[in-house]
Parts: sequence; structure tokens; C-alpha cells
Amino acid sequence: MADSSLQILNSVFGYAGFRGDQQAIIERVSSGSDALVLMPTGGGKSLCYQIPALIRPGTAIVVSPLIALMQDQVEALHQLGVEAAFLNSSLDVGAQREVEQRLRAGDLKLLYVAPERLLTGRFLDLLEQVEVSLFAIDEAHCVSQWGHDFRPEYRQLTILHERFSQVPRIALTATADEPTRREIIERLGLESARSFVASFDRPNIRYSVVEKDNPRRQLKDFLARHRDEAGIVYCLSRNKVDATAAALVDDGFLALPYHAGMSAESRAANQQRFLREDAIIMVATIAFGMGIDKPDVRFVAHLDLPKSLEGYYQETGRAGRDGLTSEAWMTYGLADVVTLSQFISKSDAGEERKRVERNKLNALIGFAESTGCRRRQLLSYFGESPAGDCGNCDNCMDPPQTWDATQAAQKALSCVYRTGQRFGVKHLIDVLRGIDGEKVAKFDHDRLSTFGIGAEFDDRQWSAIFRQLVAMGLLAPDDEGYGTLRLVDASRAVLRGETEVRMRHVADKLERKAKTKSVRSERKTQTLEIAPHESRLWESLRNTRARLAKDQGVPAYRIFTDATLLQMLREHPQSLSELATISGVGEMKLARYGEAFLGVLTAF
Repeated sequence: MADSSLQILNSVFGYAGFRGDQQAIIERVSSGSDALVLMPTGGGKSLCYQIPALIRPGTAIVVSPLIALMQDQVEALHQLGVEAAFLNSSLDVGAQREVEQRLRAGDLKLLYVAPERLLTGRFLDLLEQVEVSLFAIDEAHCVSQWGHDFRPEYRQLTILHERFSQVPRIALTATADEPTRREIIERLGLESARSFVASFDRPNIRYSVVEKDNPRRQLKDFLARHRDEAGIVYCLSRNKVDATAAALVDDGFLALPYHAGMSAESRAANQQRFLREDAIIMVATIAFGMGIDKPDVRFVAHLDLPKSLEGYYQETGRAGRDGLTSEAWMTYGLADVVTLSQFISKSDAGEERKRVERNKLNALIGFAESTGCRRRQLLSYFGESPAGDCGNCDNCMDPPQTWDATQAAQKALSCVYRTGQRFGVKHLIDVLRGIDGEKVAKFDHDRLSTFGIGAEFDDRQWSAIFRQLVAMGLLAPDDEGYGTLRLVDASRAVLRGETEVRMRHVADKLERKAKTKSVRSERKTQTLEIAPHESRLWESLRNTRARLAKDQGVPAYRIFTDATLLQMLREHPQSLSELATISGVGEMKLARYGEAFLGVLTAF
């Protein structure tokens, strides 16, 4: 079986060897046993059920939560010469009937369906009439009520084990902490399954978090390093998505909006353009992304704090699926913390759910405020203990300075107390800096002992101090949604001088101006860093790919990924046999596209 799976990997998918636990997973499922697979985005999860589907007799039924994911996977398999189809609402009645006929006739090796369709009595009866090789439950974290993508239908998928006990099942996800893993096993009846947990590390992704200071300008500066590259910008609200997309278009970027407030037709059209065209920036809420298998996304930017580290990991994981250098960049401010805290407090969820959500938010805030290696902190959240720092995050590449902020913290906490714990950050900063504003005078806060005791810091520095006090659990946003801050039990030890407070250094205005000028002068043109002498061949390879893709009406990466083109560029094969050794060039693609690309390569 090992030889068979490796032969399929080589001939169909064009890869020389397996990665990590792929082969062990494939052998287990191919032999008829269950498996739970946790593997990072871009780690090759789909091969873990696609190859067993090609080895075992019958049709593999793949449970997938999104239409876009099904269509993308089937399109990719067709490029490889694999008989695959999907059943979903995008097909008319005639097309659905044709797919069902192919299933009955045994003409399909893989069939993708949504859980809602799978659970209908009609479809389950249909499966009783055909030979099912395996069930693959993709995005299995959707079963968890504590997860960020909960789908109640997933909890009913235990029926597969009850009704088709002889058929092996493989559940797969890229995002699951330990409680979520336990819930997947319990809810899907996978107690006898072997668990395969790969490292969550994505070493090709560079993680960076910056303090919010004119986020639109900061985003524009970030995107200047990614001209002519595809990426995703996440925003918390629909209005912000629309405004940001419009602003980027005004700045000369090809940007499209995506959120639940748009019509289904507009969302679908924008998603198709993102998938099929190069260098498009999708500005979106978290409604966009799950199941998007676009390998050449070079960056993911967050203009607002996501809701959890699982969500952050899932969203940033959409960058660099091809293994090439990519960036995850985020702006973060105190207002984000207040907003998300209010979402939790005002939700209709029970107290246990709110407690879990607050813990998840606190873990995310800790990540954002970290002064150590961000990758270490991210991986530790998922139960991993890296041997050392990554050297590929902002804190590793430019270690932040810290300072003894105990006295500043005492001033801030004292000001919160003396103003009655009923004011927001802006008012508190005015009092600390001694600003004689109308609101300060109205409440006689210019007579407080804390009035003017913090004049040594500017507004942004005080804002950072308050933000870090919240992150440290020394202040808490109110639960009523008015943006005010209140003391907590831990505040007392700081006020009494019993606890030292160390914070990340926040630059003053002159330092910030100098740093901004430096960043703007260091803009890069491309993440892939194509050398000048390689640019003509690189563009010729890309143009050939684009032409072939347009002729077939498929995304360019479905012909060959950037990683495959880059290997062609660097190794410069001069014959079909040499081209066949390039990763990602299987037998079918060699037959279809080999001559076209070889013609480009031999011309240089």
C-alpha cells in the first residue's frame, strides 16, 4: 500500500515525497480505520483523504461546509484527471440528477456535499445503494460550540458511524485547541480513531502587530510592500469593509469588498475575481475565507482585533499556502478590546460561554501585547513548546524595549479611582495631562490630585499605557458598553507599590516620525523577491499560465502554483523529463501544459 500511495502522489499530484504524518494517515484510512487529523493550513490535509479515495474501491464522500470550497477542490481534481463532483445549491435540478447518476454508476472517486444535504433521508438512502470508500469530514472544528465557525449540522454527523459503521472516517481541521479536539472526538464518535497532530507552525509566515495610529495610513504603508500581490484585509464591521475597499481603490490598489450585507450575487462575483485574477486585495469581514484554497495569498492584514487566537490563526493561515514567504500583519488598539468585551457582555450566551469567550479574548490580547517571540506564544496556545525563538516575527527581528512603568501605572489607576471609575480613556488622559477641557471643568476634575500629574507623556503614550493595563488585567472595561474603565482586585497591589509593572516602550512623537520615515524608505516591491535578471522569464511563465487559465476559465494557480513556477525559474528545465521533476507537475499536467512551458523555458 505504501508503494501504491507514493506512486499516486508522484504520478497524479506531482510530488516527490510525503510530508510529516501524511503517509501514516493515508495508510490508516486506506486500510479501513478512522483518523482525526490536525494539520495547519497548507500542510496537505486534502491529500490525506484524496489518495485513500483513489486507492479504495467506491466513492469517497467529502463533507464540506462551503460551496466555494467544494467547487475549488473539484476544479483542482479535474486538472489532475480525477473524476470528482459536488452536490450543492449552485447546481440546477438537471445537473444534480446527473451527478447522482454518476454516483450510482460508480463513475466518481470523490463527491463533495454539504452537511445539510448529507443528513437528508433521501441522500442517506442513496448512499445505501452505492459503494462508499470513506467519509472525509473537512473543517471538523465546526462541530465545536466553543469554536469560531460553529455549524450545528456538524453535530449530527454521528449518524455516519451509526448507519455506515464499516466505512472509515477521517475528520480534518487546521484549527483546534485541546478542548475543541476532545469535543470533535466526542461529538463525531471518533473514540477509536487515531489522532495525528502536526505542528501548527507556519514558518513561512511573518507575524507583526503594530499599535493603532491612523490605521488607514498604516495599512497603505504595509501594502506598499505588496504591490501586485494578492491578499486579504479583515475588518470588524461591514461599513469599515466598504470604506476601506473604496479608500484602497482611490490609492491605486485593486480592492474588492466582501461581507454578509452584500447580495449573494455580489459576494460570489467578488470571490470569483479574487480566486481567478492576480493581485486582488479582498477587504472582508470574517464571513470570507473558510475553505478558500488560493495558494498565492501573500499577506493577511487585520485592521481590527479578531475574536480569538483560533480565529486569528485560521485567518492568517490563508496566507502562504504554497509555502512561500508571506506576512500576517495586524493593527491593534484599546478600542478593539473594549468593543470585543462589550460584544461578549451583551451577547445572549450563557455565563459559561461568556467565560470561555473572555478567556479566549484575554489570550489574544496577551499575544498582541507580547514582547517575546510571537510564534512561540501562538504555538504554546495550541499546546506546542518550540525549542527557540522563530527569528521571523516583529518581536524577534526588532526586539521591543521595555521600561519600569510602575509609577505611570499608579498614576493611571489613581486617576481612574478619583474620577469615580465612570469615564473613558480620552477623559482620563485629559485629566492626567492637565488639559482644561469643557468636560474636565464640568466635573471639577481640574481640582483632583491627579490633574496634570502625567504631563510627561503625550496622548498616544498614555493610550498605550491604559491599553497595556487592560491587557495585564489591571483595569477592566465596563460591561454596560459605555467605554469606561474600572479597577479590579489586582489594581490594589500596584497602587500600594507591592507589584512592579513593566511595559512595552511607546515612542514619543519625534521617535514615531523618524520610524515612519524609515519604514517608508525601506518598502519592498515583491515578497517573492525575483532578481532583476530573472524578471523577464518570470513574467513570461506567469503570462503563459494566465493565458492557459483564461482559455479554460480556471484560476491561474490551478495550472501551476507560484511555488511550481518559481522552481521552474530557478532550475530552468530544458526537456519534458526534466520538467517532470518539478514539484507539482504530475503526469496529467505534464501532458496538458508541458510543451507550452518548456517552450518558454528553452527560449531563455
